[in-house]
Amino acid sequence: MTEHPTEAPLLPLSTPHCAVRRQGPIVTVEMDRPEARNALSTDMLVGMADAFAYIAAEPEVRVGVLTGAGGVFCAGADLKGMGRPSDDPRVRARAAEIEDFHWKGLLRQDRPPKPLVSAVEGPAVAGGTELVVGTDVRIAGEGAVLGLYEARRGLFPMGGCAIRVPRQIPYAHAMEMLLTGRSYTAREAADIGLVTRVVPDGGALEEAMRVAHRIAACGPLAVQAVLRVHRETEGMPEEEALKVSDAVGWEVMASQDAKEGARAFAEKRAPTFTGE
Repeated sequence: MTEHPTEAPLLPLSTPHCAVRRQGPIVTVEMDRPEARNALSTDMLVGMADAFAYIAAEPEVRVGVLTGAGGVFCAGADLKGMGRPSDDPRVRARAAEIEDFHWKGLLRQDRPPKPLVSAVEGPAVAGGTELVVGTDVRIAGEGAVLGLYEARRGLFPMGGCAIRVPRQIPYAHAMEMLLTGRSYTAREAADIGLVTRVVPDGGALEEAMRVAHRIAACGPLAVQAVLRVHRETEGMPEEEALKVSDAVGWEVMASQDAKEGARAFAEKRAPTFTGE
């Protein structure tokens, strides 16, 4: 039985508002500021930027899980203290070293080339919804609340949702979400395709970990190739997109992992993928 992700030791790149843990091929990134409904802070965004870079760089890491502490995902930016420097010297140093750490932490840029699964409980609004939209598989508890509130406050969704949401869900639903700034229940979000599925409250992380383990059991080259082709061909005509898909796909088909997958199927056993 795999230990619960919050029982794994913290990685050194964790910060006061971001707990990063690793269990084999899975890295869990937990926004950990429940007293402020996990509102985004410098401590949180630096930790997340480092965590996503770690997921990208570590060859044996195959998937990341993003969640929030205290039954809350993320209530968006801390409008009062967003620009306040951290009290932690290491975090202040990293904030100075990481170019655009806030955009990287918010998954606006340099998203890992590996899948991210979000486990959403409670509020996931404004910047919280932008984080959800930056992930690939999204599990929501029944009581989760999502929404892009920026227009209601005279603000703009700077995390990229004005572009991403209309590409991910039907246009009319995307425009209603962006232009009205209204709240969405987890069920409503699932109905329009913003989240993958809804589970009982308190069960989002457990289900997200199940999904992460399923992804981690697949061939990493194949998984990353699917993400790469999707991201690189958005907006391309099909004929051009297929050329990109073929170039990437034939590399995967010629890999040792592809041979191992065929052998394992013939031998009726689980494959052992190495990413080669």
